[in-house]
Amino acid sequence: MSDGQQSNLGVAPNVGGLLCYAPCCIGLVFSIVAVIVEKQSKFMRFHAFQSLLLHGVAIVIGIGIQALSIIVGMMMGPLGGLIGLLGLPIGLAFLGLSIFLMVKANGNEEWEIPFLGPMARQWSAS
Repeated sequence: MSDGQQSNLGVAPNVGGLLCYAPCCIGLVFSIVAVIVEKQSKFMRFHAFQSLLLHGVAIVIGIGIQALSIIVGMMMGPLGGLIGLLGLPIGLAFLGLSIFLMVKANGNEEWEIPFLGPMARQWSAS
């Protein structure tokens, strides 16, 4: 639950948590700023760390798919393009998860992503 405080960033914690998951790099930039600046709201810090971990996973998976697509494309031609198309449903899944997390954060909930959530909780406490 939200700790009910105003944040160092001047926004309500639920709005700050929501902004951490905003698409198109807005969430990534806001999360970095929140991790560095935010000291009052543990709620916002949790969402900032979880968002950074989620963005990191998305970036690593995206790079992995592109690298695999290039390697397979060099060896087997058109199959590389098909592997590259895997990025579309995976990207849509990340977008859907981000929207879900935005709704949860706006509702003052700290919903944990499996594996990433506990790590974010531990980091936000320090």
